[in-house]
Amino acid sequence: MTPRTLVFIIAAVAAASAWAQQYRWVDEKGRVHYTDTPPPPSAKSAQKKNLKANELGQQPSYELTQAMRKAPVTLYTFPECKDPCQMARDVLNKRGVPFKEKLISNQQVLDELKQVSGGLNVPVLVVGSQVETTASPQAFNQALDIGGYPAAGVVRPGSQKEPAAPKPTPQPPQAAPSEAPAAPH
Repeated sequence: MTPRTLVFIIAAVAAASAWAQQYRWVDEKGRVHYTDTPPPPSAKSAQKKNLKANELGQQPSYELTQAMRKAPVTLYTFPECKDPCQMARDVLNKRGVPFKEKLISNQQVLDELKQVSGGLNVPVLVVGSQVETTASPQAFNQALDIGGYPAAGVVRPGSQKEPAAPKPTPQPPQAAPSEAPAAPH
C-alpha cells in the first residue's frame, strides 16, 4: 500500500467519524458527556445531537456584529432601478454586510424615502444615522467604513438578491355610472 493510499484511507475514516451520530448524556454523578457511541442504559437526559460542523466559523465576526448593532444598513430602491441599485447590492454583498432593502412600491415607503434622503433618487444607502445619496461604490464603501463595517474580504461575502417586485393589488370593479334622474318637466 502506498503512503498516498494510506493517507486517503485515514482521511476517509476521519471524515466518516466526523459525520457519525453524536450523543449528549448525563451520568449518575451529574457529569455531562458527549460521545459518538450510544450512552449506557443508566444515563440520564440522553439526547442525539447533530454536531456535523464547526459552528464557530458560521458566526459573524465581532466587528460585523458590533457594526450591525450600532449602524444597521437599509438600502432604498425602485423596481425600475437596475444597474445603480445592483451596484449598491454588490458593494454590500462583497463586504458581507447584512442589509434591509426597501423597495419603493407604495406611498408610505416613498414618503419615508423623502423624509430620510430629502429626495426621490435611488439608490439611497442608510448606515445607522448616516444617509448616502451619492450612488457610487466609493461613497457607499466610505459610509460602511464610517459605520464600522469590516472591509471586503474580512467576512464571508453575502448573496442577497433584488427583492421580488410587489404584485399589483387588484382594484375593485368600478360600478357602471348610473344615469342621473331626469328633471321633472
